[in-house]
Amino acid sequence: YVIAANWKIHKRAAEATAYASAFLPAVEDVEGIDIALAPPFTALHELGRAIAGSPVALAAQNVHDESRGAITGEVCADMLAELGCAYGIVGHSERRQLFGESSAFVARKARALFDVGIVPIVCVGETLEEREAGETNGVIETQLRESLAAVAPEESERLVVAYEPVWAIGTGRSATPEIAQAVHAGARVVLRDLVGARADAIRIQYGGSVKPDNAEALLGQPDIDGALVGGAGLEPDSFAAIIHAAARAAAAA
Repeated sequence: YVIAANWKIHKRAAEATAYASAFLPAVEDVEGIDIALAPPFTALHELGRAIAGSPVALAAQNVHDESRGAITGEVCADMLAELGCAYGIVGHSERRQLFGESSAFVARKARALFDVGIVPIVCVGETLEEREAGETNGVIETQLRESLAAVAPEESERLVVAYEPVWAIGTGRSATPEIAQAVHAGARVVLRDLVGARADAIRIQYGGSVKPDNAEALLGQPDIDGALVGGAGLEPDSFAAIIHAAARAAAAA
């Protein structure tokens, strides 16, 4: 499994290092789970220093597709690599909805990350209106095909995809394990069409209000290979509980 906490615009640098001090001892005995923390850009440096040498990886919440230029306020992929980022989140529903980012832009961002050795976490997901209209599978397929257009099949096994039902983010609502599994299974079919048998190695995270009390059931599904955690990732004890739930799910698999 790959379990990542997306802090969004929470936590200043000092808070990030305090989090690391509490979190690292709580997960030091966990093996076989890839763990990542995605702080705001301003905390990447300090958090990176705090987790250096630990099994916890650093992740960025966003990136621009250009490597240089007059693009005020943006950060490029090699800047993130310089800070030690192992993962980069692209296509998050908030970026798509609030900033109008297209899947074509997401594809360029994923390409930029791969080019500097950072693993993209490519997010896809449907809104409540799309779900109620029965459009979930079509929306996910279109987003996957367009967002992964620049990923070569031979590098796809390193890719991480995150399915985030937009209607479940920050609402306290979560898809049942069965609903989430059905969407993940459909996404896997699309990925197989894109990259063949390599699709079975692509990890697909679930990202809709994952909490300590539902993480194990979600991760017990055959096509759910991790979690992209929002609110429950802001407290070290809560996120550690999700990591331990992942370890139990892995042991039971």
